Amino acid sequence: MKAVAYYRVSRQKQAASGLGLEAQQANVAAFARARGYEVTASFTEIETGTNKRHRPELASALEHARRDGAELLIAKLDRLARNVHFVSGLMESRVRFTAVDLPEVDSLTVHILAAVAEKEARMISTRTKDALTAAKARGVKLGTPENLTPEARQRGAQARRSSAVEAYRLVSGYIQVLRAQGLTLQRIADRLNAEGHRTVMGKLWRPVQVRNVLRRVSKEGDGQ
Repeated sequence: MKAVAYYRVSRQKQAASGLGLEAQQANVAAFARARGYEVTASFTEIETGTNKRHRPELASALEHARRDGAELLIAKLDRLARNVHFVSGLMESRVRFTAVDLPEVDSLTVHILAAVAEKEARMISTRTKDALTAAKARGVKLGTPENLTPEARQRGAQARRSSAVEAYRLVSGYIQVLRAQGLTLQRIADRLNAEGHRTVMGKLWRPVQVRNVLRRVSKEGDGQ
């Protein structure tokens, strides 16, 4: 089966030195050999802080794959799965794809990841705006030393914890999907950490925490 490889590195300097890129190329080559793919073309995206919404190399890779009836091999998906703009472009292209670093990810899982990420972003934005509006209504001058009082810091911490709790609830649905796909507790924890998800306390995920979420969800389902 024909395949098109898509790599990405974060800086021009890194691309020139080969750091990170060589590892991705080696992983794709090994994956292609194991799965019987013939890599007919490859594209490397050099990411900067300003071009992450516009990925010309990805567009070229998708067009090439579509023209040749090939599958897109994404060398490193990880946090890209939480990028709504990236995911929407990938879905709209209707090109078959496989993430070499996360081969068990399917289109449904990517959709869920994007939905979770978008929901988290909206919650943070809404809560921030609401907090600023409420502060202005109380006559607080934003950006002044008074906002650095212990009481102000405590209110800010409470708001952050509340947002974290809501994000945690959203992630629980994603955990259920991963478990249904047959992933172990350790693999689920590793996936969550790799994609930037954190627990309600802002910590890295561990298998025991994943298990607790699944048990809690199961109990809630039994009680309905």
